[in-house]
Order: sequence, then structure tokens, then C-alpha cells
Amino acid sequence: MFHGTITEELTNHEEWSHYNENVIQDHKDFVFVKFSGLHLKSMENLQSCISLRVCIFSNNFITDIRPLKSCIKLVKLDLHGNQIKSLPDTKFWSGLKHLKLLYLHDNGFAKLKNVCVLSACPSLLALTMFDCPVSLKKGYRHVLVNSMWPLKALDHHVISDEEIIQNWHLPERFRTYNCRLFFNFCPALKKGSTYEDEINNIKYVISKINEIMAHNSPVLIVQRWIRGFLVRKHLRIYILLLI
Repeated sequence: MFHGTITEELTNHEEWSHYNENVIQDHKDFVFVKFSGLHLKSMENLQSCISLRVCIFSNNFITDIRPLKSCIKLVKLDLHGNQIKSLPDTKFWSGLKHLKLLYLHDNGFAKLKNVCVLSACPSLLALTMFDCPVSLKKGYRHVLVNSMWPLKALDHHVISDEEIIQNWHLPERFRTYNCRLFFNFCPALKKGSTYEDEINNIKYVISKINEIMAHNSPVLIVQRWIRGFLVRKHLRIYILLLI
């Protein structure tokens, strides 16, 4: 299983030609690729990477991401800083059942209707679309938050209960964009990061989002209190029966 990072320097190396055939045959075993800032225009070479879990293709000139259709094991997909203006249909996104982190900021998306196809992504927890034309549209955040049920964080903030439950006016601590809900889950890329580094980062991001929600969601707090009450009640009955 391939855990390394392919770079332009590696593929242009004089020794690369000796290994090229084997690498092409082993594309199906790649779990991590990182092509950042290489002025690439196509993702065609990733069509055979059926085991891919982490794909970083940021700061290039990509316009079409349909070649990723067969990469059904993706957990993290970073496409920020490209020239993408439209997304594949719902069939494409429904196939990415394991995708949890999707970074699309600094692209050319302009229509909310097109972006809403992401609602078909069954496990998407965190999404970035800031610095895209669509993020300037009125109701942008409201539409995305309420069309993607699994989503827990959008851009730099964890989603508040106020955004999901209509006409619920909460104290400042629990309100949308409160500083307690801020979390930059797409920091600058680290040079030389490995597959293990990326997997650990994914686990950290998901854990941090869940932690923020647990402490700043009135719904989750009340649920926790109720569960605690019920557990104590059942324990009390059990202890009385033993006596």
C-alpha cells in the first residue's frame, strides 16, 4: 500500500522512467497523493486510484473533478485554490460515502443551486467555500447548512443550533459565529507531510469539531443531562433491588 507523496521533482527524476510502468500498475494501491501548487490542469491520472483516502490537489488549475468518481474511499479531499466553477451531479457525491473533509475555498463557484449537490454526500462533516463568489450570496450559509444534514462545520465556524432550528433565539454564547464556535480546520499545508500525518490531522479535526459542539450546542447539552438522569435513575433502581 502506497503511503508516500508523489511530487513533480520525483516524476521528473532521471531514474523515474525505470519505475514508471510499475507505478502505473500500482495506482490502485495509492492511499495518499499530494500535488499542490504544480500548475496542473487535469486529474485524469487519478481515475485508477481506487484505494485513495487522502487527496490534496490545491493551488492548481483544475476545472473538472469527475475523474475522482472511482476514488470511493476518499476521506479528505483538498481542492482549494483551483478554477472549479461547477460540481459533478449527486450520483458522484453519493458514491463518496467515506468523505468527511472537503476543502473547496478559493474557487469559482457562483451558483448556490450547483453547490447544493453536496447534500448527496452522506458523511460530509466539514466543508470550506469561503473566498468563492457563491459565499457572497444572501442566504449562502443558511442554504448549505440546512441542505447538508451530516454537516457540522462550514468555513471557519462550527454550525450552531440557531442555524438549524428556525426562530430559536439563543444567548450570545450559543449564537451563530460566536467565538466559541470558531475553528480553523483548514490550516496552511505542512511541507513534507506524510499519510500518517494526514490521518492524524483528520482525526484531530473531527474530534475538535465534536468537542466544540458538545460544549456549545444546547440540544446536545440537554441530551447529555437527560441521559445522565436516566442512567442514575436505573442505577438507583438496580441498587434498591440488590438491597
